[in-house]
Amino acid sequence: MGISSVKRAFKYRFYPTETQAAELSRTFGCVRKVYNLALAARTDAWAASRERVNYGQTSSMLTAWKRTEELAYLAEVSSVPLQQALRHLQAAFERFWRKGAEYPRFKSKRKSSASAEYTRSAFRYKDGQLTLAKMVEPLAIVWSRLLPGGAEPTTVTVSRDSAGRWFVSLLCEDTPSSMPATTNSVGIDAGLTALVTLSTGEKIANPKHERKDRERLARAQRALSRKEKGSKNRAKARTRVARIHARIADRRRDHLHKLTTRLVRENQTLVIEDLAVSNMLKNHSLARAISDAAWRELRRLLEYKTSWYGRELITVDRWFPSSKLCSACGAVAEAMPPQVREWTCEHCRTSHDRDGNAAVNLLTAGLAVIACGAGVRPQRESSSRLGRSAVKQEAPPARVGLPSR
Repeated sequence: MGISSVKRAFKYRFYPTETQAAELSRTFGCVRKVYNLALAARTDAWAASRERVNYGQTSSMLTAWKRTEELAYLAEVSSVPLQQALRHLQAAFERFWRKGAEYPRFKSKRKSSASAEYTRSAFRYKDGQLTLAKMVEPLAIVWSRLLPGGAEPTTVTVSRDSAGRWFVSLLCEDTPSSMPATTNSVGIDAGLTALVTLSTGEKIANPKHERKDRERLARAQRALSRKEKGSKNRAKARTRVARIHARIADRRRDHLHKLTTRLVRENQTLVIEDLAVSNMLKNHSLARAISDAAWRELRRLLEYKTSWYGRELITVDRWFPSSKLCSACGAVAEAMPPQVREWTCEHCRTSHDRDGNAAVNLLTAGLAVIACGAGVRPQRESSSRLGRSAVKQEAPPARVGLPSR
């Protein structure tokens, strides 16, 4: 099966001049202002007369706002990022109407991270140099990797994170490089002691990036709490805290990318469990560790990488008793508290490592799905409604065998 072209974003760090930084900061502020004005207008219209204001109407409002004395500064920056902000608001409302997201929220002025999106008419890319609208000089980008040969960016997003770092993301059409053909299959059990345990018996250690920097982060947060609100020292302390968070997030992301790329490269079929991470985070004794493990991000990376490279990702029902099911004889243990890491089957006397046994069972269930066409849709009920604790969910003993349909 050939690999088709995909829309792919290439993100780079850059270092703006003082003039560029000032221009981008003004643009970020105007983007935030336009988004908030349009959101307020749409909210007020619905509250007053149940009228839905669409993108076209907010675009006309933007033109009128620029002509007022109070908002005349909106005309000083490129109009494209402002129009894109209105499109993003329209997309946010569409997600809300589909019940896929909450009602759009106002953008905070106090939030130090910000971004602006430029389409083709608002930037120039030539000979490896990117120049944005309203700017004379190209951005000083650190090209950590090359763009695909002959690729032309269709959209450019400039952002500044809470640590004060500047990034530019270029969206291009790209055909991912093919990976070596393989017939291997693997079951993947996510955990906390080991980040993932494979059906091959291999365990990938959990780096615990947040725990390694926890003391350093606590000191920085205590220092921030002592600073006077609104002072320059408080702003500096907030940046120090943000840099520690950024360091943790960068290392976590790097590790997950390397791990998922390796798994996709080595296997044609990958089987994972459909974990309800949002429900599991309600367990306050495990929430911090679960967040640090980033199971949701692990799944997201596997989903798009398997799609890119022609691999297959199978998701098994979260109530499938992967840990309690004996992979040797198929018997189901009566109870399996989270602290039990090794157990012996009462029927066949086979000793199991909890996570390794779960990974083998997931692989078996996934291969059965391929062979028999069984469904792997997750349960509709949440763990809180069923009265189950927020740990890795498993079915009662009666449900043995393939994932539920």
